[in-house]
Amino acid sequence: MQPDFGLRFDKEIYQGDAFELARQHLLGAYLCTRIDGVLTAGMITELEVYIGSCDKACHAWPNKLTPRTATMFKPGGCAYVFFVYGMYNQFNVVAGPQGTANAVLIRALEPIAGIEEMKKRRRCEKLNCLTTGPGKLCQALAITRRQHDGIDLNGNTVWISPGMDKYEFEARPRIGIDYAEEYKDMPWRFYIRGNSFISKK
Repeated sequence: MQPDFGLRFDKEIYQGDAFELARQHLLGAYLCTRIDGVLTAGMITELEVYIGSCDKACHAWPNKLTPRTATMFKPGGCAYVFFVYGMYNQFNVVAGPQGTANAVLIRALEPIAGIEEMKKRRRCEKLNCLTTGPGKLCQALAITRRQHDGIDLNGNTVWISPGMDKYEFEARPRIGIDYAEEYKDMPWRFYIRGNSFISKK
């Protein structure tokens, strides 16, 4: 049975608790793009939660509004895309009500649709390397900060379609946030148990 990429989440789902959104709705859902008429999509297999009010790993901590973080303060249901190391875009789902600055970083996908286009964009033939990292998946799906930061995730350019199944998941510390003091060990990274399309076990 093929996923129905025409489906969308209700807006209210994005505007509730960030952890519930991540674990109960986004894991197993499909991140989709239609760029230049080409559909690409992957099942979300790994993600991380960031909380603006208290989380020292969050760009917006402690609820700090800047030109970079302004998108995070919007109502849940839009994309927060940031650019790192002068090379990589990273895609986040803004979560919670307006002003909370919570986000869910999508770390990995299992490629589902438009795989040949993903290979061209990534210049990579290995299926398990196409979308197993936040920078990789943005390149494969042609997501950029310049074009897609703040975009409505119920539109037709970048969107998320509900998953077909619920999956058991693992909870682990997030990756690459050693600067976050006591928050670096919070088990706020979640990935589908047994799925090989994740960035790091």
